[in-house]
Amino acid sequence: MSQSSDTVVMVRPHHFFSNPETMDDNAFQSIAEQGVNVAQAAYDEVTKAVEQLQSKGVKVHLFEDTGTETPDSVFPNNWFSTHSTGEFVLYPMYCNNRRKERRADIINFLLETYGYDPILDISALEQEEVFLEGTGSVVFDYDNKLAYAARSKRMDENALKQLSGQLGYQPIAFDAISSDGKPVYHTNVLMAVGSHFVMACVDMIRDAQQQQQFVRSVKNSGKALVLLTEQQIRNFAGNTLEMGGNGRKLLAISETAFRSLKAEQIQQLEQWVELLPIAVPTIELGGGSIRCMLAQVFPKT
Repeated sequence: MSQSSDTVVMVRPHHFFSNPETMDDNAFQSIAEQGVNVAQAAYDEVTKAVEQLQSKGVKVHLFEDTGTETPDSVFPNNWFSTHSTGEFVLYPMYCNNRRKERRADIINFLLETYGYDPILDISALEQEEVFLEGTGSVVFDYDNKLAYAARSKRMDENALKQLSGQLGYQPIAFDAISSDGKPVYHTNVLMAVGSHFVMACVDMIRDAQQQQQFVRSVKNSGKALVLLTEQQIRNFAGNTLEMGGNGRKLLAISETAFRSLKAEQIQQLEQWVELLPIAVPTIELGGGSIRCMLAQVFPKT
């Protein structure tokens, strides 16, 4: 299975705001300055992002969200994932209003267009207060069948093991803690996996044994480790996504994250990918960045 896809699902929100239900454990969230039309700004940022991706040869399935009860709908990667081996996965979500993001029209479109089978629906685990928020909670190394996941309220290790068993992946769970003692709420703000590299802040894996296991897993996978700092993580440098487009590899990265990178890190990444900075500062108020906005679509092979 290729690590990157040239097709994504995106959702354009019409009433975006920073979700109050997720504020307690998402340290990346912020409140907009007074006088800012947050909803319009977020709408415009998604529109521009779609145009930038399409200009690079990425196929975007764009869906509109005109509702007012789903402030995080712009982050569809948390409630479903697709796999070239045929699986379509629906995930259990931590917050009540995020569960409303699951849309039959998106599900039916993807099933009819790409013919996924089987459907692995583990969303009912919500009723047991068990959560695993998609490729926010699980960062897949598709090439090596590894499932990296940082423990948090939104990543239950038993659910991870269940899903990994169904997909045939090896789960690699660890604790990632910020300098103020808070667990990282989603794995995909800490790290990203490309075809030839893994970007991650290993220093936030505070337990020495867990850190060694993580570094060993990356080394054994044959991919280079691009080290990020905690400050770069706070600027969403870990929240990137390798994509295909016009026969080459792209790295979708927010302008906030790109500006936080050092010249040598950029040079290192440019060995493998063309960096595509995309401005999403309003959406980043919601605690996620460009990677969270992109739900990968892997055609069934």
